[in-house]
Amino acid sequence: MTPPAGGPVEVREIRWNDLTDLTESYYRLYDERAAGVPIGITLFARPPGYDEEVAWFAGVYRRALAGDLVVRVAEVDGHVVGNCMVGRVGPSAASEAGHVGELGILVHRDYRGRGIGGALLRATLDACRGTFEIVRLSVFSINTGAAALYRRFGFVPVGRIPAAVRRGTQYFDEDVMVLDLRAPAAKA
Repeated sequence: MTPPAGGPVEVREIRWNDLTDLTESYYRLYDERAAGVPIGITLFARPPGYDEEVAWFAGVYRRALAGDLVVRVAEVDGHVVGNCMVGRVGPSAASEAGHVGELGILVHRDYRGRGIGGALLRATLDACRGTFEIVRLSVFSINTGAAALYRRFGFVPVGRIPAAVRRGTQYFDEDVMVLDLRAPAAKA
């Protein structure tokens, strides 16, 4: 990926050719973790191989086409620099938990602090209306900036999971937040 530039941000649906940029952003998280940056995303012990990333991406793409996953990506200067996904919690829309979605978001480290996370959230949540009624997420309790962003979009804290993530000898609590999409949209 090229260094950050000042181009405009385009938020759009995912495309098959987004795999390389998304994988590169994800692999960078392992560098951040190794450097001691308290990133707010749970990772595997080791980075998955490229073949595992291709399988993951194929699953994401398949679930998006089936309507069980809403995905938006942020593109700057021809490169995807972030993504936001809301996946169905239940096994199908007809299941008792089919109306609930779980949100995950990632912005490439070189592009954070530019409003990309907010743009991704806005577009993704707008696309979720009519597909999901409830959206939930977990955020590291120390990630106060992300929690504030989620609150601006109407997410409400509903609980804390102590020591939810163990990273080496360090533990991180997670706060669970929920957004009820049956209510009018919050202005963020």
